[in-house]
Amino acid sequence: MDSSIAERRLNAIHGHLVPVVVVGAASHSNDLRSNPTAGEFLCEKGYSVVLPEKLQTGKWNVYRSACSPFKLVTRFPDHPDIGTLHENFVHAVDTFRDYKYLGTRIRVDGTIGEYKWMTYGEAGTARAAIGSGLLFHGIPKGSCVGFYFINRPEWLIVDYACSAYSLVSVPLYDTLGPDAVKYIVNHADVKAIFCVPQTLNSLRGFFNEIPSVHLIVVVGGMDNELPSLPPSTDIQIVTYAKLLSEGRGNPQPFSPPNPNDVATICYTSGTTGTPKGVVLTHGNLIANAAGCSIATKFYPSDIYISYLPLAHIYERGYQVLLAYFGVAVGFYQGDNMELMNDLVALRPTIFCSVPRLYNRIYAGILSAVKSSGSLKERLFNAAYNSKRQAIMNGNNPSPLWDKLVFNKIKAKLGGRVRFFSSGASPLSPDILDFLKICFGGRVLEGYGMTESSCVISMMDEGDNLSGHVGSPNPACEIKLVDVPEMNYTSDDEPHPRGEICVRGPIIFQGYYKDEVHTKEVLDEDGWLHTGDIGLWLPGGRLKVIDRKKNIFKLAQGEYISPEKIENVYAKCRFISQCFIYGDSLNSSLVAIVSVDQDVLKTWAATEGIKYKDLEQLCNDRTARAAVLSDMDAIGREAQLRGFEFAKAVTLELEQFTMENGLLTPTSKIKRHQAKEYFAKAISNMYAELTTSDASF
Repeated sequence: MDSSIAERRLNAIHGHLVPVVVVGAASHSNDLRSNPTAGEFLCEKGYSVVLPEKLQTGKWNVYRSACSPFKLVTRFPDHPDIGTLHENFVHAVDTFRDYKYLGTRIRVDGTIGEYKWMTYGEAGTARAAIGSGLLFHGIPKGSCVGFYFINRPEWLIVDYACSAYSLVSVPLYDTLGPDAVKYIVNHADVKAIFCVPQTLNSLRGFFNEIPSVHLIVVVGGMDNELPSLPPSTDIQIVTYAKLLSEGRGNPQPFSPPNPNDVATICYTSGTTGTPKGVVLTHGNLIANAAGCSIATKFYPSDIYISYLPLAHIYERGYQVLLAYFGVAVGFYQGDNMELMNDLVALRPTIFCSVPRLYNRIYAGILSAVKSSGSLKERLFNAAYNSKRQAIMNGNNPSPLWDKLVFNKIKAKLGGRVRFFSSGASPLSPDILDFLKICFGGRVLEGYGMTESSCVISMMDEGDNLSGHVGSPNPACEIKLVDVPEMNYTSDDEPHPRGEICVRGPIIFQGYYKDEVHTKEVLDEDGWLHTGDIGLWLPGGRLKVIDRKKNIFKLAQGEYISPEKIENVYAKCRFISQCFIYGDSLNSSLVAIVSVDQDVLKTWAATEGIKYKDLEQLCNDRTARAAVLSDMDAIGREAQLRGFEFAKAVTLELEQFTMENGLLTPTSKIKRHQAKEYFAKAISNMYAELTTSDASF
């Protein structure tokens, strides 16, 4: 070997080594140790790794996914050329052109039939025509386009058209009411709105108050059914079919966006105040999907049912990932009451939902088991316990139990679901385990928000521990920041606790035209302050335990997290929804319960209780006592502290909904509104408790 080459190699080796200085010695020791490298500033935690916030000098409190410890993911590892939603869909069309993609159920003679499918190639052709049609009507590049209708194939096609022609999509929630819709349209300066005949009727009430709008496209409408407009308006109304035809006759080349261009403005209503527009770029959404793709693999043979609102980031984020893998997407009929029927017809392999529906599935199965007779109930319990034991020990359960018991339960969701996910709010660990046992396959709980483009963390494959939301998305890093007023610190033992803060390529650009609120949640170092309280479990798993804003203090000084208690009571068989209330003037909690009417009626029949109507039954002292007793049992099982138990309950037939102002679009309770709405019931419960205490 050439001596100069050998010398260079030796010097290179020595460049990675430093001599150890021996104190008091006249010269350096001949012993060598390795020079610090990036690897020395990382601590393995299983599913996560921990790094110092600042190299060498910072506190060791920044967690990243063990899948990508040194570099946050921004692109799909197998396709780093995909940087925008347009490029992602081009990849899908080129790769899966003849695969089925968008499915809807067709009515024949008034009867709902099977699913009819559009291929990826056909969807790609339609998106080019719709985009060309928008340009034909003078909608310029960079304009905002409103979406004012629920899930259907046209929603995704129009969204892809926006991406292909550098337009910005702005979902308009059909449940927010006309005032909020009008505010969003004006705030975002929306130029065109896609709607359906039902939402068109809402828009007609304020045509003169949305001056930025020049074009309204009616999806599913007929040309001869379009309303005539007064000459004073500049708005033009066309059907989706006509826009499609105009675009085909006047094709325009794509005008692709850059990764840093705005893809969408998603308005979040929150629990108070006017909606805030979350600005997300193409790069944000691609990074989120790319991070998720590392831990979650889908296939063109998979089928997904779309019923969660596409206006929300949970469903929207999934659609980016599904297109990348070539998954078929079947849409529900638009009626939640017919969802189970759609599931049986579609037979999906992927099912995403929120805890509220999973709670109902759980309660429905248990109710059916209890009413099936003692023999079948014992068989179910034996099968459940055996399968649970096998899963917890990492073994494969006996297929006998599926044949005898669980295949009939699986059939309720079509019989083929292999992947479940839950988000939007915490899912009870018991219910997660229940789904895993009864339906098989993988059950994943995740955590995220609109401001993070969807997923912040998710459970890892092979992790059998429930009660947490997994490790960081490989596209972000997480740290917990001390909240001294709540006694949460990152130095807490045995688990660090604090406000969950997130940083990385998935973090939004800010609230649209709202610098004040942006600065409240985004600090100078780029950390998004979520307002949620978390702790780190062994293995680097994140657990969400509290909400920074939704706490209150009882009269005796104890702090209460109502959401934590509501999630415990969600397992009560009588409860469809629950609102826990307390304040510093009282020492006890009270509960407003929206009852499961079927369970309540079955209980009344069993107890032989006569009643004129369900409202009378809800007011019956015995019924309220039975519900409170069941809540107490659930609370003891969950080891609630004494002051966390509700001491009185009011039963309501009415559901908490967005229509009555009690829920946000992400199904969170609007606490201030609920307090006002149920003020009389709350007052009556505290009066009863005062009378009861005085009688001792």
